[in-house]
Amino acid sequence: MKVRAAVAHEGRHEFSIEELEMSEPGPGNILVRIVGSGLCHTDVKAREGTMGVPMPSVLGHEGAGIVERVGSSVTKVKPGDHVVLTADSCGACPTCAAGNPAYCDRVAALNFADSRAGEPGSFRSSAGAEIHGHFFGQSSFCNYAVASERNTVPVPKDAPLEILGVLGCGVQTGAGAIMNSLAVPAGSSVAIFGVGPVGLSAVMGAAVCGCSLIIAVDVLEPRLAMARQLGATHAVLASPQANVAEEIRKIAPGGVGYALDTTGRADSVQLALDSLAAKGHFGFCTVPAEPPKMSRVMLRGISVRGILQGDSVPDVFIPRMVELHRGGRFPFDKMLTKYPFEQINQAIADQAAGKVVKPVFVFD
Repeated sequence: MKVRAAVAHEGRHEFSIEELEMSEPGPGNILVRIVGSGLCHTDVKAREGTMGVPMPSVLGHEGAGIVERVGSSVTKVKPGDHVVLTADSCGACPTCAAGNPAYCDRVAALNFADSRAGEPGSFRSSAGAEIHGHFFGQSSFCNYAVASERNTVPVPKDAPLEILGVLGCGVQTGAGAIMNSLAVPAGSSVAIFGVGPVGLSAVMGAAVCGCSLIIAVDVLEPRLAMARQLGATHAVLASPQANVAEEIRKIAPGGVGYALDTTGRADSVQLALDSLAAKGHFGFCTVPAEPPKMSRVMLRGISVRGILQGDSVPDVFIPRMVELHRGGRFPFDKMLTKYPFEQINQAIADQAAGKVVKPVFVFD
């Protein structure tokens, strides 16, 4: 079938909108007409060739849409269902069996390496050349995606489908880091370093958890203002002149109980550790550029936790976020800006310039 997709080519810094041929879905596949797809920084890094994704490739991994067809072995959804697509997992390894699909033993092969090239849902150019896909099991920078039951999550039909795709990665990562990974209890104090889309989602998660102190830290004033709108009780501007850890300790004497870094910056990670109270908990969801000094970790008894996908079980956590949004307790829509799909390059430029927080591409 003919589809319209944004294709990343090696050496180019922009996507090109192209008409491609996509092979038919197989017995275990789900064909989804994409209504909206969020932009995650992982897409940008993959386009730039820093993640080992084969090129040329169709990226996109925060898709939401309507089921058009299902394979003969599919029982989870039916045509007409509204769904959110998320990261893929095998469902068979010990990690998946233990309820931890984000850490699936085959996560790299299923989500980055296009290990299913040539199988159902594969792409070819109009000239017949192979275009890699199956990115995060979906490649949702396309008006149609072929997914599996493992990474397809049904959502209510009265929810705002075109913006729900962001729940499939960035939002569940940030919110889940607080609500699942760190399991921050009510009344706790938490500092969130970097309040881009993932950090803002963490702020909302902390508000849902009932944290008494939610301290947002960022280098951009507009992001801090947005964090306050979404539930932060305090904001600290990380200017070169500021002693961020000291400022946090003025707000939370003795330090905070929990800190989350979403930036991966070496200075940010160290400041997060320095802001913690004894026996505090530190989580990070971006690989640090440099390892932190471990002396403080040991001397203060700090627990350190790496986090993928917010330790989410998508079939449980994504519907929970939808219900929280419908109840007015998880207003993630406030950080979104919609763009027509064809304006994907403009949206990326606007985000890089700080004009928008998180773009969502809307398909006709």
